[in-house]
Amino acid sequence: MSTEERITLKHGAGGTAMVELIEEVFAAAYGDANAPRDDSARLDLTGPLAFTTDSFVVDPIFFPGGDIGRLAVAGTVNDLLAVGARPVALSASFIIEEGLPVRDLVTVAQSMAKTAAEAEVRIVTGDTKVVARGSADKVFITTSGVGCVLRDGISGAAAKPGDAIILTGSIGDHGAAVMLAREKLLDTDAISSDTAPLNDIVLSLINAECEIHTMRDPTRGGIGAALNEIAKQSAVGIELEERAIIVKPPVAAACEALGIDPLYVANEGKMLVIVSAADAQRSLDIIRQQRWGAEASIIGRVTSNHPGQVRIRTSIGTTRVVSPPSGELLPRIC
Repeated sequence: MSTEERITLKHGAGGTAMVELIEEVFAAAYGDANAPRDDSARLDLTGPLAFTTDSFVVDPIFFPGGDIGRLAVAGTVNDLLAVGARPVALSASFIIEEGLPVRDLVTVAQSMAKTAAEAEVRIVTGDTKVVARGSADKVFITTSGVGCVLRDGISGAAAKPGDAIILTGSIGDHGAAVMLAREKLLDTDAISSDTAPLNDIVLSLINAECEIHTMRDPTRGGIGAALNEIAKQSAVGIELEERAIIVKPPVAAACEALGIDPLYVANEGKMLVIVSAADAQRSLDIIRQQRWGAEASIIGRVTSNHPGQVRIRTSIGTTRVVSPPSGELLPRIC
C-alpha cells in the first residue's frame, strides 16, 4: 500500500484491501507479528483489574505537541493510573472517513506505537471501519484499557479534610493549543499540548507508599470540573490558592483573548493528586523528580467547610466560588 493513497470505502469492506490496511498500517506500527489474527486478544492477568474506555474526536487531528493517536493512548493510560492501576493492554478502534490520506493514518498509528512504548503498555486488539465522505471528520479513535490495580481505595470519593492537593504542572496547555490550531491562530511554538502518559509520576508515588487518597486527570472541563466532581463525590470542600496554579503566559493571554477561564481548559498530561497532609511534601518531592512533574505544586487543601463546593483565593486576596462548568467551552479538544 502506498502512503500516497487515500482511504476508500473498500478499506472497510472486510476484503483484501482492509487486510492490507490493517497489516501495513496498524500491525506494522504496533502489532505483534507473531500474534494470531483472532477476534479477541488473550491476556494473562491476575488480581483486581481496572477497565476504562474513551473516544477521541479532536479537531484538528494534528496539533502542536501531539496528535489524535498520542492523545488516545495517553488519555486511556492516565485514566487507569488515576485509580492506582498499572496499565497493561489497550484496544484501539478506528472510524475513518473516506478520503483520509493513508500517510496521515500511518503517522497516527506510529504515534500511538511510540506513546504506548513510552507508557509500557501493549495495543493488543482493535477494529477498523470506513464511512462515506462527510459521515465523520477524518478519523475518530476509541481506546479501551485494562490495568492491574496496585493500590485499592484511590477514588474521587476518598478525599479527606486536611488533605493536600497537588497539581503536577501548568494548566490549559492542551485546550489552548488545540483551539488555536483549529482557528489557525498559532504563530508561535510557545503554546504546545501537554499530552503525555503519566506512568512515571503515579507509579513512583505508589512504589514509595505515599498516602494517596484521590487522583484525577483534569481533561475536559479542566481542574475546575475535576475538583468539583471530587468535592461532590467526597462531600468535602476544596480551597485553592490562585498564586500556586501555574498558567504559562502565552496560554493565559490566549485564554483572555478567547474569554475563557484557564481553570476550565483541558489538560492531557497533568494529574491532580490528593494526599494526606503528613505526606504532602514527600509526595511533591517525588513528583518533581519525574518526567512531566518538574513544575508540580501544592495548589490547595481539602476542608470540611462548604462541602461540595470549590473556592479559590485570588492573587488580590479575595475569595470566589469555582462553579462547575456549564456547557462545552471548547468542543472537539479530545
